[in-house]
Amino acid sequence: MIKRTVLLIYTGGTIGMIKDKDSGTLVPFNFDDLLNRMPELNQLDCDIETFTLKNPIDSSNIQPSDWLDLAGKLEEFYDDYDGFVILHGTDTMSYTASALSFLLENLRKPVIFTGSQLPISDFRTDAKENLITAIQIASDYDNSNNAIIQEVGLYFENKLYRGNRTTKINSEHFEAFASFNYPSLAESGVHLNYKRHLFPERNQEKLKVYKKLDQNVAIIRLFPGLTESILDAIINIKGLKGLILETYGSGNAPNKEWFVNSIGRAVKNGIIVVNVTQCPAGMVDHSLYEVGLQMRKLGVVGGRDMTTEAAITKLMFVLGNETFSNSSEKCLRINLRGEIKDREEKF
Repeated sequence: MIKRTVLLIYTGGTIGMIKDKDSGTLVPFNFDDLLNRMPELNQLDCDIETFTLKNPIDSSNIQPSDWLDLAGKLEEFYDDYDGFVILHGTDTMSYTASALSFLLENLRKPVIFTGSQLPISDFRTDAKENLITAIQIASDYDNSNNAIIQEVGLYFENKLYRGNRTTKINSEHFEAFASFNYPSLAESGVHLNYKRHLFPERNQEKLKVYKKLDQNVAIIRLFPGLTESILDAIINIKGLKGLILETYGSGNAPNKEWFVNSIGRAVKNGIIVVNVTQCPAGMVDHSLYEVGLQMRKLGVVGGRDMTTEAAITKLMFVLGNETFSNSSEKCLRINLRGEIKDREEKF
């Protein structure tokens, strides 16, 4: 039986912090000493190696350039390991997992994000279970020598989610993430149960890592009281190429003349506008209400059931790569990495 190799990549975040015995403050954990501090990892049937970014990043400071660097590291190490676990702060983990899902095309190995709400040194920490199970998932292969998970996932509090379907929902509970519009890919209890019917078809193509993202994008969350001057100030930002509209319900927005004119002008000026719902669950459907039909007539792209995290990173991805320059709007409407529901898909 082949013994699998897993690389842990620590980018920063709570999971990698321990309390300094002298000062009492939290300081970064030395992951080179991980197996000594967590001897239970030796019970896993895989070899574990670690890599820590030279300057670990608080996840609140994560930028698209960091996503590109991380994708580059995965490309560099891809042939040397069977699976990858990325340790990341929880605040922006869903954004990073979404971005990596788009940057890594034809992924045939598991890339599993995890973290924790309490530091790894805390007596009540959730870090150990999250880390142990994430490593197990990253090292799971079938009898045909294929990885069980061949995509970017996010494991937290007993559930493995598709990375680009997740949203952080709680800053205090251990159940910090949810995937409202797509079921979990696996659940951990007495057994680790994979829901294989949810897995995409295996791709035999070679890994392709994209090198560009375009940050000339913005998000506007609609609210009662949004004014024409504020909306226009954002739309008129020099160099703006894409806009995510977080609308009400199933994609509804005001039908006031000034609002319609502003959005129409943005589309006419070449700004790609994508409509996602503010609701945690559900989807945008431009055919349900008159105000939805109005959005479609204006040329707004319906984001269907994408999360905001997936929508903004997908927009950066599509705008940043010349491959999609002639079909940007089409690519935003279709399923690239499981981030959007296919119309015929059933769970």
